[in-house]
Amino acid sequence: MVVVLRSIAKSFEQQLLKQSKHYSSSQLITHLSSFNSNSQVQQWQFQNRRTLILEPVTSQSIKLEQLSDSDSGILELKLDRPDRKNAIGKAMLRELRHVFDRINNERLANVLMISSSVPTAFCAGADLKERETMTPVEVQEFVNTLRSTFSMLEELCIPTIAAIDGAALGGGLEMALCCDLRVCGEAAVLGLPETGLAIIPGAGGSQRLPRLVGKSVAKDLIFTARKINGKEALLMELANYCVPAGEARLKALEIAQEINQKAPLAIKMAKRAIDKGFEVDLESGLALEEDCYDQLLNTKDRLEGLAAFAERRKPKYTGE
Repeated sequence: MVVVLRSIAKSFEQQLLKQSKHYSSSQLITHLSSFNSNSQVQQWQFQNRRTLILEPVTSQSIKLEQLSDSDSGILELKLDRPDRKNAIGKAMLRELRHVFDRINNERLANVLMISSSVPTAFCAGADLKERETMTPVEVQEFVNTLRSTFSMLEELCIPTIAAIDGAALGGGLEMALCCDLRVCGEAAVLGLPETGLAIIPGAGGSQRLPRLVGKSVAKDLIFTARKINGKEALLMELANYCVPAGEARLKALEIAQEINQKAPLAIKMAKRAIDKGFEVDLESGLALEEDCYDQLLNTKDRLEGLAAFAERRKPKYTGE
């Protein structure tokens, strides 16, 4: 049975290689597979990450692309709802859940960038115009789904980077808080305005913000609903980087490229060790670190890293 499956995988890979000859290198932009869970493509995601030509995910409000050539391990999720400044409605929320679920099962992915195609906004939060039409029960269901969707983002096994230019308010900032890293433009506007609307941050903001910037600073921002810019976000460690306005995506891409050059399995284990270890006592965290380290000992990438170091060359990692 194993031999038969390997034969199928090899045949499929050869077909893809033949197809790639009809494209120039600039046209070989790889995208996430849109095939269903029963397809051979999804079952054999370990195939050559530099030659796959897959379909992008494009909807009315988001776009997901896999970058090309040496950057093919980088995914970019672009928020694209200009008429609402990327405000999250029911349709967009469904699309985000679908995409996060697929990314977590995509072995070809090493890093995820979240950016915006709208120059003035990263994400303005929940779509309040749509919310006006909801009943209290529908609002509760929406917020619960939003909270669980952002938890899906936070729990992705690969590093995530939010590139924030323009407004990141309410749910928009809460989404950014779920990312591992945040890059802000100087003119970015960040805030949790919920108390001014007689509610509180309901998609994780009241929990993730104090864990990131401290309880007192988080209370200041949430109680006053005050908005801050990129420089202020950097000073209070809400942002990892602050760059000139309009350059957040470029800086995020630069960071993603650095991560993409590292061993994929090691990056995933490092994220797991940090995230899960942060939730437990030190002794338990050290045991978790040992377990994550042990899982890397027999990988091909570890041997490649040692060989590359000895031969003074750049390693070629395959995620195996």
